[in-house]
This record gives sequence, C-alpha cells and structure tokens, in this order.
Amino acid sequence: MTASKRVRKALVSVYHKEGLDEILKKLHEEGVQLVSTGGTQVFIESFGLPCEAVENLTGYPSILGGRVKTLHPKVFGGILARRDHETDKKQLSEYEIDEIDLVIVDLYPFKETVASGADEQTIIEKIDIGGISLIRAAAKNYKDVVIVASQAQYTPLLQILEENGAQTTLEDRRWFAKEAFAVSSGYDTAIFNYFDGTDESAFRVAVDESMHLRYGENPHQKARFFGNFEEVFDQIHGKEISYNNLLDIDAAVNLIDEFDELTFAILKHNNACGIASRDTVTEAWTAALAGDPVSAFGGILITNTVINKEVAEEINKIFFEVIIAPDYDTDALEVLMQKKNRIILIRKEAKKTSTQFRSLLNGVLVQDKDLSIQTESDLEPMTRTVPSRTETVDLLFANKVVKNSKSNTITLVKSKQLCASGVGQTSRVDSLKQAIEKAHSFGFDLSGAVMASDAFFPFPDCVEIAGDAGITAVIQPGGSIKDQLSVDYCNEHGIAMVKTGIRHFKH
Repeated sequence: MTASKRVRKALVSVYHKEGLDEILKKLHEEGVQLVSTGGTQVFIESFGLPCEAVENLTGYPSILGGRVKTLHPKVFGGILARRDHETDKKQLSEYEIDEIDLVIVDLYPFKETVASGADEQTIIEKIDIGGISLIRAAAKNYKDVVIVASQAQYTPLLQILEENGAQTTLEDRRWFAKEAFAVSSGYDTAIFNYFDGTDESAFRVAVDESMHLRYGENPHQKARFFGNFEEVFDQIHGKEISYNNLLDIDAAVNLIDEFDELTFAILKHNNACGIASRDTVTEAWTAALAGDPVSAFGGILITNTVINKEVAEEINKIFFEVIIAPDYDTDALEVLMQKKNRIILIRKEAKKTSTQFRSLLNGVLVQDKDLSIQTESDLEPMTRTVPSRTETVDLLFANKVVKNSKSNTITLVKSKQLCASGVGQTSRVDSLKQAIEKAHSFGFDLSGAVMASDAFFPFPDCVEIAGDAGITAVIQPGGSIKDQLSVDYCNEHGIAMVKTGIRHFKH
C-alpha cells in the first residue's frame, strides 16, 4: 500500500440512497465525522448516526430552492486543500476550514428525466450544479480525497472499509477519481446532446458499460464492446463472444426484424446465406439451410420464434457459432447445449438505436440507420406486365434481404426462400452471375423466381441475364437516366419490373 491516508471527515449528499446504509454505519464505526444536506441528513440520522448539517458548517442556509447548498469555501476549501502544501494548511487554519477526506455524492437523474418526456423546465432543474462541482473538486484532489460519484462505486468503497477500515491508498483514490470523471463527462455529454438536439454541431457519446471480447477482427487485434449487451440478450451458453460474432449478431438482428412472418435466417460475414419464411420453425430452418448448406458451416442462426426440440435436433447436425431466438423449449436446450462452445442467446425486448457511426480517417462518420421497410404500396410498376400476388410477396422478401446485404448485391427469391445472392461484388453483373451460379449449384430452378437489386440498373445487361435464367419479376430502386433500356427489355420479354425509389447501399 502506498500513500495511505485516513478518512476523518466525510461529506455525503446523494439523490439515490439505496445501498448507502452499510457504508454510513461502517464510517461511523471508524470514527468518521459525517456532514450532509437535506434529505440525506435525515436518512443518516434515521439510523441513529450523528450528522452535521452543511448549513452549520457554512453558516448559510440552503437557498434558491435548493440550487445552492454546498457551493461555499468552507466546503470546497476543505476538499481542495493540498495536505502537503504549507500555504493551503495556513489558510485552512486562518479561515477555520476543516479538511474533508471523503465525498459521497451522485447526480440528479438528467437522462432519465429527458427520457420520461418531461417538460423543459423539469429537465433544466435536473441539471446538477453542486454535485458535479463536488465531484470535480474531490477527483482533482485525489491525492488526498476519496470521491464516490455514483451508486456503482458503493460496493468498492464498502469493500475497502471492511478490509482496511477508513484507510485508503493512492491507487484507491486515483481509481475512484477516474470513475468520477467518467460520471461527470457522461453527465455533461447527456446535457450537451439534449441542448444540441438535431443540430449535430459536435460528436459526443458516453457509454459506461463495456464488455471484453476474445479478440478483434483478427486474433492479433484487441477489442472491447462498449454498451450493455445484457440489455439486449441473455447468453445462456457458450464461449466468450468475439468482435466478429458481434458484427454478425447485429446483422442478424437487423435482418430478422424486417419480417413479421415466422422466419429463419443463416448469416455468414454479415450476409444472409439462407433465409426462409414458413408456417413452422422446422420448415423455415430446412428451407433456409437449403439456400447454401456449405456457407452455413460456422454461421450465425436467428429466428423470430421459439426453438423446439424437433428443429434443435436438425440444427444440431451442423457446426455453427451462434444461435439467437426469443426463447427455447427446455428439451431443445438440452440438445443445443451438447457443444460447450456454442453461443446460445435469448433476445430481449430492447430499444434499438436510430443512429450509427464509425471511425474513419481522423474522424467519425455519423448517419441515420436505414430503417425504411418497403411495402406493397411503395412499389411503382415500371413495365406493362405487373407482378402477380405471389411475385409481389417474393419481391418484398427479396428487397428486405438485399437491403441487409453488402453492396453490390443481387438476391434471387422464390416462394419466400432465398435461392441465392451475390454480395460484395464490384460489378452488379458479377453479383448476378454469382447468384445464378450458386442457385444452380444447389439445385434451384429459377423459373418464376424474382430478383432484387440494391441499386438501379445503368444498363439492361442484368435484366437480360436474369431473363435468360428464368426470372419473371424484378425490384430495384430506379433512378438511372437509362432506366428505359431495362424497361424496354422487360416489356419485350414479359418480365414485371417495379421500383421503390429507395436505394439500399451497404458497406
């Protein structure tokens, strides 16, 4: 232990009091004098513990409706005084200021108040002034003072009190200071973002929770996930999640959320290699796997329905990394848990973000997420032939898959089943050729199938190739100055083409 210091006097002023009682009792046992304000003082005294009111310390009452309570030299002098600084010590003596060695304080719930939909005046009153000032002062003087800035630090403080009494080391105090500045910076970020609104005049993000990952994109890269993963999923089995797992999990969730029907999807490297909608989960799994049983090896599985034993036994026949479902029957879990490293996730109801960002060059790119979902009413016919009811259903299905695949993308769908897709190609023609070749290699008859493209066709080559393969309907954004070339070919060959007006590039 280095630079050990004893706590003799503590200022306690908190909004959240749960879990504080044991700390207060332990501080009293150690002979620590307690100073507090308002409701916290009443709370302390309810345990029969002596407590001095801040008003007695400062000689001033709480004023301005409680806005000013602790903002006084008698408080901040006692916190900020450097114990090894002779001038500071003389001034403490001259102005009769007692040293304060421990500050336990938290902040008004600003983010929660904003989220509640409260009016602006209520929100403004939840901007903490005294608390944030106490946090910064105590954290700045961590060489002499312990700062506990949130309930999250109650347990570490209590552990120190139980193991070492009222003694703290320099390492202890510096750790608490680091945590305190995390609290204050996150709080100020929330306030700024509230005032900034949709102006986006600066990029400010603060995330407290983090999760260690096995490695980054490659084993030689370190990685962490900043966010509350447990708010979205319960991991009930399997190994530690990796960076690549998270990318695939995110892609899988975005894809499955496009579908209201019972659907099963298999993803590999953020792209669907199999997806189908059917009446039962076993039928959906079987049809999804048929789309590309080779790429399914080591993939990510996701469905929007409960996994039962019947489908679990079928799934268990292949190797996969992760499975995600809203729930699992008990006997299904017994089957799936036979492989110890297999990651099994239960998806919870959780709010998704509407903004996404990524680091790039020497800055950050920010954009709205592509949350548009086209329906039948959004489809505008471009050709004399219009799609049948069955083709329309398949076109919308294909468009959802193409939206969630890497550009350039072509998807081929028949009977609400992905026959094949060509993804991530520099040429849309190559994407189409790749999709047709894959579909044929897995035994699909593309006669009567439909095609979706994530962007418009600048030339008629794609519809020509699609027509030769038996495709009867096409969905695309439209918007090329040469749209008519593709429309003319489709009209000549009886192919239905519709446009959405929405491009779905994805990088």
